[in-house]
Amino acid sequence: MCRLFFRFDSRKMIEYVMALNFSIPILVVDDYKTMIRIMNNLLKQIGFTDLHDAANGEDALSKAKETRFGLIISDWNMQPMTGYELLKKIRADEELSKTPFILVTAESKMENVIAAKKAGVNNYLVKPFNAQTLKSKIEAAIS
Repeated sequence: MCRLFFRFDSRKMIEYVMALNFSIPILVVDDYKTMIRIMNNLLKQIGFTDLHDAANGEDALSKAKETRFGLIISDWNMQPMTGYELLKKIRADEELSKTPFILVTAESKMENVIAAKKAGVNNYLVKPFNAQTLKSKIEAAIS
């Protein structure tokens, strides 16, 4: 989870700084091992340490039922279960429904973004992206 810290001066509140909890367990879901490796490297650059992975939506759903993840980051285009289908199953499960979820895709089609939002995604990430973009999406998703 995020913690908010407020900085004050003698006249007024001047800013807030979000502090990420870098120890939360994160599940990265992608059917390409190279993308899992890239995502894990970016997450490590940001400071996260408790990283897990799954090769498809079915594997991810099984792992999510075993471990309480603080965040799931999933590719959209996978087989046999897509990231979008995984999102819908996570949101339909009473125990998992509040898990922050970010969908990653190479496509920025507006209808996909709308469908993901309606399904309850916390954030949406379009490839390619860098560590700073990923960090800001994570901050928004878990705040």
